[in-house]
Amino acid sequence: MLDYHIHTLPNGIRIVHKQVTHTKIAHSGFILDIGSRDELPVQQGLAHFWEHMAFKGTAKRKSFHIINSLESVGGELNAYTTKEKLCFYSSVLDKHFERSFELLTDITFRSVFPEKEIEKERGVILEEMAMYLDTPEEAIVDEFDAVIYGNHPLGNNILGTTESVSGFQKQDFLSFIDRNLSTDAIVFCSVSNLPFEKVVKLAEKFLKDIPTIKKERDRILVDKYKPQTITIEKSISQAHCVLGCPAYALSDERRIPFFMLVNLLGGPGMNSRLNLAVREKYGLVYTIDANYATYIDTGLLSIYFGTEKKQLKRTTSLVLKELKKLREKPLGSLQLHTAKEQLMGQLAMAEESNMGLMMMMGKSILDLNKVETLNEIFDKIKNITAPDLVEIANDVLREDQLSFLNYVPS
Repeated sequence: MLDYHIHTLPNGIRIVHKQVTHTKIAHSGFILDIGSRDELPVQQGLAHFWEHMAFKGTAKRKSFHIINSLESVGGELNAYTTKEKLCFYSSVLDKHFERSFELLTDITFRSVFPEKEIEKERGVILEEMAMYLDTPEEAIVDEFDAVIYGNHPLGNNILGTTESVSGFQKQDFLSFIDRNLSTDAIVFCSVSNLPFEKVVKLAEKFLKDIPTIKKERDRILVDKYKPQTITIEKSISQAHCVLGCPAYALSDERRIPFFMLVNLLGGPGMNSRLNLAVREKYGLVYTIDANYATYIDTGLLSIYFGTEKKQLKRTTSLVLKELKKLREKPLGSLQLHTAKEQLMGQLAMAEESNMGLMMMMGKSILDLNKVETLNEIFDKIKNITAPDLVEIANDVLREDQLSFLNYVPS
């Protein structure tokens, strides 16, 4: 039995809702299947800039009125941009849901990109970029995308470049939206105590005037990868390293087994193999983790750590040793059971966040046209075998397929 409801409006916009009767907070948002990978080379950073500009004026509201509309009643309004998605979302007391829905509709579809606000926000974003560059543990992770994907749009930084951000004008936003916006690739998602019928009624009220827009957009697919090692000297006190390689795409049936393998290797638990082998045993790092990002046509495994410059080679060797263990030594029955239980527990706790659940539902509808329930995901996890993990480790975690990006003190 599905624990969410979905409705498609005549213009193609989909509404997905989960009713949680015990909450007084309504989380909702529009998720658009548009991200930084949809930018042309001269548009790098434009999707993220649009995210900022959505709060700077619409046909009926100025910036102050947008900011004040929900905050004046204790609510929150925010947005984010990824490689493949753009999201405008809010959290309010349930009695203010209608107000938030109307506001989200206004900023998503009726932004006017005032030229004075573009100039002001340009400076804000350039400062954001400077802060990011001053944080090597963040900068290196993003720069690693370029190591893996090269000149492909997935290799570009979501923030763009100083040159591109400095040149954007109003027409650039309008052209980008005109080229990429399609109503059948937009989902309004919500989690609240409101009945589904109420959400649909409001959707019909606020979205009936949004015209049907259908765009045939062909994203450039990823097809080439060549491992490489890059070392860059910087004015920093600690060495930073990211290593990794391409992995399975979002729709690949091996995605969940690989996610479990990455979680075992370097997930958030203090008992991850990398944390035990590198931090707890030798004290070589403060932070070491492994992440797995998925896209429509590819995935990305990345392992990050920071250490003393003189310990960089040793720490890297310890990481490679753990990868080799996963390729060569199957998990014992107790180890496999523990890995499954840990992942299922983490996923269950993540669903306790209604905001995170709201965003997950919207993204799943866009990417997979469905929302997998926890029980469906648990069934897939329970069916994973030790030989499955060894096979996947030998497919993805091969040392000759890894790329390395090192920042070292100059």
